[in-house]
Amino acid sequence: MKGTHLGEFQELALLTILVLGDDAYGVSIKREINKNIKRSISRGALHTALTRLEEKGFLKSRQGEANEERGGRPKRYYEVTNKGKQTLHETREMRDNLWNKIPSIRLELNYAS
Repeated sequence: MKGTHLGEFQELALLTILVLGDDAYGVSIKREINKNIKRSISRGALHTALTRLEEKGFLKSRQGEANEERGGRPKRYYEVTNKGKQTLHETREMRDNLWNKIPSIRLELNYAS
């Protein structure tokens, strides 16, 4: 089994699947990520991330019914496992802990560039 480290894109994919609930399949996941992070992702990148997350035990998938609109091909639906939810929780705690250790954040914007 693969390690439990989450990359940024894998974390986004897991969170997006949780947002979509029962409607989490490839196209809907891609659309939601593109909409929320304003970044275009390829089907290949998403498929690779979903495969790795499933190998790590963070996701499970099931095949839906065949659909005439899709040329008879079924959709593959994804669900975050308890292990995936726990890993997301731990990742968030780690990030929050680091943010909380910063005494103050000073943001300087240079509009001249």
